Amino acid sequence: MTFRASIFTLMPDMFPGPLGLSLSGDALQRGLWALDVHNIRDQGLGRHRAVDDTPAGGGPGMVIRADVLAASLDTTLGSVDHRPRLLMSPRGRPLTQTRVRALAEGQGAIIVCGRFEGVDERVIEARGLEEVSIGDYVLSGGEIAAMVLIDACVRLIPGVMGKIDSGSEESFENNLLEYPHYTRPRSWEGRDIPEVLLNGDHAKIAKWRREEAERITRERRPDLFRKP
Repeated sequence: MTFRASIFTLMPDMFPGPLGLSLSGDALQRGLWALDVHNIRDQGLGRHRAVDDTPAGGGPGMVIRADVLAASLDTTLGSVDHRPRLLMSPRGRPLTQTRVRALAEGQGAIIVCGRFEGVDERVIEARGLEEVSIGDYVLSGGEIAAMVLIDACVRLIPGVMGKIDSGSEESFENNLLEYPHYTRPRSWEGRDIPEVLLNGDHAKIAKWRREEAERITRERRPDLFRKP
């Protein structure tokens, strides 16, 4: 089973973008995951392939039409495609490491990238789109947010990262932020690597790392530390 990301966007030339480089790009070339990109405008209306219209009730901006987006999804996806259908949106549920891991362990995701003022609510309901947010801020469109989600998932696919447990001690695993890292030189500008990391006692190193992770989490993200 290969993780497959299907992107629906008005900016298809943005992909693969950064996803074609580094870990995700190498994994894409090796067939560890797959990417297909679909231009919503291909189902646009009229000579100019219109995809949006003014908001009902008035207001600024434009809204992606329900009929156009539904046609794009319906003509591309089969009825047996049960991958999660996600809409990148600032009003969505926050993306968490737990959700990322669940997605990475599945068959992939169908990801709709919003633009303009948003997407007609009716197509969100009718096509079962789950709104997902990567943070409490607004971007020009959902493409960059989709890349963030995909990158977070792809790096957890077996074989993508060099060491099998590379992701197990990172920030947000076990509701903790990651402990500090050090490397050579041993001393730099009067700052030394903590001695416990140099003595070869793996039990003491593990204890120090756990304590540091807890300290940093308490200081910076107490909301995570309080989670069960």
